[in-house]
Order: sequence, then C-alpha cells, then structure tokens
Amino acid sequence: MTRTAPALDIDAILDDPDTRIIVCCGSGGVGKTTTAAALGLRAAERGRSVVVLTVDPARRLAQAMGLTELDNTPRRVNGADGGEQTGGELHAMMLDMKRTFDEIIEAHADPERAQQILTNPFYQSLSSSFSGTQEYMAMEKLGQLRRSNEWDLIVVDTPPSRSALDFLDAPERLGRFLDGRLIRILTAPAKVGGRSAFKLLNAGFGVVAGILTKVIGAQVLRDIQLFVTALDAVFGGFRQRAEQTYRLLQAPGTAFLVVAAPERDAMREASYFVERLAEERMPLAGLVVNRVHRSLAPSLSAARSSAAAEDLEARGEHELTAAVLRLHAGRMQLAAREQRQREHFTSAHPTVPIAQVPAMPEDVHDLAGLRQIGQLLAS
Repeated sequence: MTRTAPALDIDAILDDPDTRIIVCCGSGGVGKTTTAAALGLRAAERGRSVVVLTVDPARRLAQAMGLTELDNTPRRVNGADGGEQTGGELHAMMLDMKRTFDEIIEAHADPERAQQILTNPFYQSLSSSFSGTQEYMAMEKLGQLRRSNEWDLIVVDTPPSRSALDFLDAPERLGRFLDGRLIRILTAPAKVGGRSAFKLLNAGFGVVAGILTKVIGAQVLRDIQLFVTALDAVFGGFRQRAEQTYRLLQAPGTAFLVVAAPERDAMREASYFVERLAEERMPLAGLVVNRVHRSLAPSLSAARSSAAAEDLEARGEHELTAAVLRLHAGRMQLAAREQRQREHFTSAHPTVPIAQVPAMPEDVHDLAGLRQIGQLLAS
C-alpha cells in the first residue's frame, strides 16, 4: 500500500508570529537559495519583516530582488512589501565570511589585540579558506541577526556543501581545531607560570617546534604562534556563541525545511538530514521537493503513448505527432521515477509533510518569478 505524505502548509508557518527563524537546508544544486528567497518574499508580502541570509547566490538572484549586489549588510528589496496594507518588508544579504570573522574579532578583543589578529597572515588564511569557516560564520551571522531583534523573521539559506550535515557540524569542528592538541601546545608557553615550569615546558616545546619548523617553515610557525596567543583571550566567545546559536536552532520558533530535488542522491541526502535533525532535536517543519515533472495529460500512460507513436511511425504518418507522443512517454516515465523516489522517502518518514514545486520552464529572473515559486510552495 502506497503511503501519502501529509501536505506541508507553508503559509501557516510564514503567518505564525512565533516562527522567527526558517532554515532551508539540503544538498547543493536543489534550489535552496531560490526557495529561501521565495519564502522571504511571500512572508514579507503577508506582513512580516523579513531578512534573507543567503550564501553565494547566483548574480541573477540578486537582480531578481532588484539589487545590483548582495553583501554582508542587509539591503531593502523594493517592491517586496505587499503595499501599505500588509506593512511587511524584505531585506536580503549575502554572507561575507571573512568580514563576519573580522567583526567577531573587533567586537570581542581590545583594539591592540584585534589589530594583531586581523593582520596576522595565518588568521587571514584561516578566515577565508579554512574548512568549516563558511558554515560557522553562517551560524554566527544568524546569531547576530536574531540578537538584533530588528526582523521578526529570518530565513537562512545554508551554505552549499558536499554534506548536508556541515552546517550543524561546523561550530564543533572549528572549536575542535581551536581547542586541539597542537593549538594547546603552541599557546602553552604563553600561559605557563613559574620559571622552572616554563623551562620544562619550553624543553618539550622546543622539540615540537623543531619538527614543525622543518615541516611548515619558521615564519609560518611564528605566525601561528602569534595568532593563537592573541586569539586566546577571545576564544571563549566562539564556543559560547556557537552553543547559544545551536540552542536557538533547537528552540520553538525555529523551523527547518529540508530542500531536495526528486532524484535518488538528493532524496537520499534529504532522508539522512531528516534523521540527523531528529537526533539533534531540531524542529523539522517538512520537506520541499523542487523541480517536480508533471504532465498535462496524465491519463495517457507512457505505454499507450509509446505504442501510438510506434504505430504512426510504422505507417509513415504524422511524424510530428509521433515525436510529441515520444516526448510525452519520456516525461511520464520521468514523472513515475520521481514519484517512486518520493514514495520511498515517505515510506521511511511517513510523518514528514511535503510541498512539491513543479519544474519551471526557465530560471527565476525577477520578483514575479520568486512570487510564483512562493505561490507554488503554498498551493
């Protein structure tokens, strides 16, 4: 017996004033950014004050919002407020992970120490390219936006990543790095007290430093030492804010939407993410399946369409009609494969509500396109 998934009521989520954060997550290339933008637009036009935090959006999406660019500062999207009757408004921003990292240092270190960190070559590399930094900074920026209390709804487009779990794992991963054995060794000489203890520790450190110097070079080692020593005073803030944001994601008022395409790999990753969210006690609102293929003539099966095309081809008649029948048969077969993927997901997660968005003939390129996606999400 085929299970039918419950319908996902998008408007109920957007209209609930207790919903303060919506997190769109999933694997890359499934339409997360477009979904997040469409949700933000629909919420604004229904009276909410919304900011959409996105990561690495396509330039055409910024243009669709009527903006020439998106950066680390929320920008008002004109024409996305629903008029005076609703009172809503939409802002959008793109995460600049290095600028966000810089802001953390500037806010939690005295000016002299902040300057030491910001000009350190190792920090400059860490803040722009270290694995997990982008995901951690997305969490950090989310916390900043929520603490500002300037918007009553924040929509987050999580970073594109190979693993859908990176967004949840990033704070712990960065924390493990900053609290790791090597970092403790490098900061130990600056922390230890007493001359005899210092001599003993320095003897051991000298051995380690000698090995590291041969491997990575003396200047790089010196940069790392200066960085971790300067960062030590503000390190506690990293963990504290990461824990606060993590608890915020678990709290009532947050809604996770897993976004997928009706393909095997994307649906498998969506299923894995649903299970992980349950393990972490994150509030899952439902699944959004984008790019669903449908037919305007669903009563004409793929088998009948193929048979009719073969008959016309055998008689050498109506070549164009035969070609259309072939296309229809292929589309029906594709729709059937996609339906099986959704049914497989629902059999494993029968209580997860699903919203389906049909495949569009072209990419979204303006607010009207985002508005249409929002309507399809809510239908």
